[in-house]
Amino acid sequence: MSSAFWNERYAAAGLAYGDAPNEFLAHVAERLPRTGRAIDLGAGQGRNALYLASLGLDVLAVDQSEVGMRRAGGLAKERGLKLGTVAADLRDFDAEAGAFAVVSSIFVHLPAELRALVHARVARWLAPGGVFVLEAYAPAQIERATGGPKDPTIIASLAQILSELSGLTIEHQAEAVRNVNEGSYHSGEASVVQVVARKP
Repeated sequence: MSSAFWNERYAAAGLAYGDAPNEFLAHVAERLPRTGRAIDLGAGQGRNALYLASLGLDVLAVDQSEVGMRRAGGLAKERGLKLGTVAADLRDFDAEAGAFAVVSSIFVHLPAELRALVHARVARWLAPGGVFVLEAYAPAQIERATGGPKDPTIIASLAQILSELSGLTIEHQAEAVRNVNEGSYHSGEASVVQVVARKP
């Protein structure tokens, strides 16, 4: 999906995926470092990046939508939170090794080649002890009408994702069906994959 698609979605009134952080991210927050830098990939309008900032992390939100990043920056100011934003395609974005204590990827669906590239970078970006948190739709979600893309080439299985996280210790892995309530676009019973991984 192009930046134009996301710019149009994020320019609409309200917050496309709601105001609250992703439930899985909030559930595993106790596993996360509370100091250092964090990066939220595919940050949209910033709901998860802002949540990480509220935990005390120095957060960078990255998304290909300039509109979404402007909205995230505005929400950070309203809430008195510090948030860095970058409008960039994940194909082109990179950071230094060991830069982040936390990397989050919540409902970010990418073509297989790009997903593998990003996940390899995630392993390099994490500092020792750093944590990667991912929740995404599973292939079975394509049959449901409760959110997510319908292109099977951008929805990965848990096994595919795990195979791309070489160098990280997997602390949690799951394929699950759960009720997702995140705005009008993610609403209802959904098939998801979840990962928490730590850099040794």
